[in-house]
Amino acid sequence: MTDDVQAILQRELRRSQPDTIVYVPKSIDGSTFDTGNEHFLVTDAPDGALMAVWTQSTREGAGDHRIMFSRSEDEGVTWASPTRLVGPRWPGDGKIASWGYPLVSKSGRIYVVYNQYQGPVDISNQFTGTMDCIYSDDLGRTWSAPATIPMKRSPHDHWDPEVASNWIVWQLPMRDLKGRWFVGFTRWLSMAVRRVPRTQKTWTAESVVEFMRYENIDDDPAPEKIEISWYAWGDRALRVPHNDDSLLSVAQEPSIVRLPDQRLFCTMRTMTGYIWYSLSADDGETWHSPRPLLRKDHGLPILQPIFGCPIYQLADGRYLLIHHNNDGRLNGCEPEDSRVNRRPCFAALGEYRPGADQPIWFSQSKQLMDNDNVRLGPRQGIDIGGYTSFTTRGGNNVFWHPERKFFLLGKKITPEFLADLIVPE
Repeated sequence: MTDDVQAILQRELRRSQPDTIVYVPKSIDGSTFDTGNEHFLVTDAPDGALMAVWTQSTREGAGDHRIMFSRSEDEGVTWASPTRLVGPRWPGDGKIASWGYPLVSKSGRIYVVYNQYQGPVDISNQFTGTMDCIYSDDLGRTWSAPATIPMKRSPHDHWDPEVASNWIVWQLPMRDLKGRWFVGFTRWLSMAVRRVPRTQKTWTAESVVEFMRYENIDDDPAPEKIEISWYAWGDRALRVPHNDDSLLSVAQEPSIVRLPDQRLFCTMRTMTGYIWYSLSADDGETWHSPRPLLRKDHGLPILQPIFGCPIYQLADGRYLLIHHNNDGRLNGCEPEDSRVNRRPCFAALGEYRPGADQPIWFSQSKQLMDNDNVRLGPRQGIDIGGYTSFTTRGGNNVFWHPERKFFLLGKKITPEFLADLIVPE
């Protein structure tokens, strides 16, 4: 690595003022095939350490998506050199593996589930794939061979069973009230069955939000014996109208927290210019029709372009909403222009309001971080605060994020940052 490249990396690394550095690519031009890092999921390892799973590539869509794994023994201060679990080392080295996420059994077995492209493409090779899995019984030192988890065919899938489903899980699964792993996911409708939009624009591929529960992970099953129950499935999937075509659904990337009354609260990104949400009163089996997310009952909607807007529970029980505080028309751009409107990153504080129509009310938003609109890497991205995760260990809140889908970083959410965020009573 030349001195010039090292200087650029160090300068750009500090733009968002990170508290923790997990991964820094070895080049800025893609020559090391590690300059795309996203879908960054940090969680507790079975032995009390931290572990991270993410998707790495030269850049998103370059043809070399792979699943990476790393561990930290010191609360995220330092991280081990990552291990490539599955997927090609460079473009042309095999079929891509994307969007891995961990499930840990009670015995300590670590499953990593991911979208495995098999061919042919329906929507995209990033989304059209089987649900494959590897596992480790020794904290990630060694891993099983990949195997496929059976997926139930959906009426939203292609009529040809040789064409895989179009799906992605983007947040960490959570335990349901009976201790089973539960997670939401985006399903893109197959090109063979989707609604054809009135106008061909970016983000007009029809999508819905569904949910799945892994029934028997704690039995340590082989991947092909994993059992899944499906909710908001088929014609009960959560739909949100596209801003230009009310019959076309664009609902994606669900993020779930539990309320004090045990209901589930789910946010999702849309193509309307603001966040939408849904509620479940039966632990995820049924969901009400999505609604715009407001600051409070009868308040204003919370603005968001077509980008991830996760909600997390803080160590003190309150909630943190991550979003980007614009309706997609930042600086005069079109709502579809995700290369412009995905920065800066803002946070709003949420508190539970029993008896309210919308059970979480939110403060005004405060800028959390930015990258000054400086493009970086082969993708030349400027997005910040998307494809993230959150930990609350020892009362400390840490927001883990892929900055510009390039660096992997951690940002502490401190009491001082939250102090002036006032939620309506």
